[in-house]
Amino acid sequence: MSICDTCGNDYDKTFTVTKGDETRTFDSFECAVTLIAPECAHCGCRVLGHGVEADGTIYCCAHCARHSADDAASAERELVDRA
Repeated sequence: MSICDTCGNDYDKTFTVTKGDETRTFDSFECAVTLIAPECAHCGCRVLGHGVEADGTIYCCAHCARHSADDAASAERELVDRA
C-alpha cells in the first residue's frame, strides 16, 4: 500500500501524478487537486482545466483576470487561454 502525499492515508488504490521530475502519490482526485491545481489569484478557487493567464498570473476565468487589474490600462492586457 502507498501513502497519499496530501492526507497521509495508507491506501491500496493510490495513483501517481508526475510533473517534470517530481512524482506525487494520491488516494483521491480531491487530494491531487488540493496539492497540484493552481489557485486563482483573484477569487482563490482551484483552477481545473482551462485557466486564464495574464502577466504571468493564473486566474480561473477572464472575469477574475480583468477584475484584478489595478487600472483601466491593465484591464486591457492580453489574456491567454491556458488550454
